[in-house]
Amino acid sequence: MSLPSLPKNFASAVDLSSLGKPPAEQIATPGIPVTQANLVSEVLPASNQKVVILICWSPRSAEAISLLEVMGKFQEADVLPSGEPAWILGTVNVDTEVQVAQALQIQSVPIAIAIIQEQMVPLFEAVPKAEQVRLVIDKVIGLAAERGVGEALAKSEVIEAPMEPEEIAAMNALEKGDLAGAKAQYEKWLARKPGDNLAKLGLAQTELIIRVKDLDPKEVLTLATVNPNEISVQLKAADVEIASGLNKEAFTRLIQLIKISVGDDKKNAREHLLELFMLVDPSDPDLISARKELASALY
Repeated sequence: MSLPSLPKNFASAVDLSSLGKPPAEQIATPGIPVTQANLVSEVLPASNQKVVILICWSPRSAEAISLLEVMGKFQEADVLPSGEPAWILGTVNVDTEVQVAQALQIQSVPIAIAIIQEQMVPLFEAVPKAEQVRLVIDKVIGLAAERGVGEALAKSEVIEAPMEPEEIAAMNALEKGDLAGAKAQYEKWLARKPGDNLAKLGLAQTELIIRVKDLDPKEVLTLATVNPNEISVQLKAADVEIASGLNKEAFTRLIQLIKISVGDDKKNAREHLLELFMLVDPSDPDLISARKELASALY
């Protein structure tokens, strides 16, 4: 999701929260309730001193309420040696703060957004496991500290996520060069915990290695140039580019293929692109741009 700059007249926009909305249930929320007024006057300026993480939620979403509880506990636990919170938690009730939700282009809840130096970066949608949320928070705080915003948490304060047994087995298999064994372990993990994001990522990474390990990158890219409409060649070329760190090139290649393809070819190209999206940091500008371009290509 691409997040635009706030419109110049945002602070004076008309509040439409009462139009067509059911009465909101009163729920105690952690952090700072973000409104149309304080987002501009307080929250954005505060992001120049500390990371701000916004949770966009609705009292009608049980998942969103669960995420609020998790984020509240982490924010309370993340205290600097000075006694101050390491980061700021803001909550946006999309049912009552309609203008804020519209300005942030929120289409579903829950969603987490980091604000660093008044720049917004989507973190995750839905509700990852608590340990995954922990890792995302630690990474964002650390990256912000490198830019001079806030302070990184001491290593002793960072909670390490315990490894799943299949994850350990997969890592051992990878160390031995047993790609098939690693893939089987990730598939076993997903069978036990369907939808686990780390398992999906591990499987996608392993499958990419399997697909590209016997390819000649130069040969594949040359074939792709002379066969622009051949889907199998284009998918291999995108794999080679992702494996080489050429994310933008891979995304552009597949989005163009989606635009000119129909039927199963279009479906296969889209599914392959979504799989490659998983392999890239969610805050990568090329990924954010590609998601927007994909939506335009499909609709």
